[in-house]
Amino acid sequence: MVILPNIVSDRGSRYAVSGGVARGPDDVAAFLKELKRNKKFAKATHNTWAVLLADGTALKGDDGEAGAGMVILRMLERAGLHDRVVVVTRWYGGKHLGGDRFRHVQSCVAAYLEHEGVSDGA
Repeated sequence: MVILPNIVSDRGSRYAVSGGVARGPDDVAAFLKELKRNKKFAKATHNTWAVLLADGTALKGDDGEAGAGMVILRMLERAGLHDRVVVVTRWYGGKHLGGDRFRHVQSCVAAYLEHEGVSDGA
């Protein structure tokens, strides 16, 4: 499990990104459970995630941050990254971010891809 904390801070909201191997829904559930064993992540406002499985199956979860899972999934597709779940965590800071929240999700995923040495395909 890779955790990159404090990727973005904006108007009180803070973002982190994490990722690890996932070859199916059970692996995703286990990853999220392990991540949330850390109380900091368990108390987060949103833990949005996506994974593109080797067989082409796409799985995602918005965890209340509508559309964020799709943003992650599209970036994984462009990068050609399979069997790796990527989770973007947000701690809400009290101010709505509007469309900026999607840019922040993209920044987090880009930081994860860079950490893993994967081109984002853009």
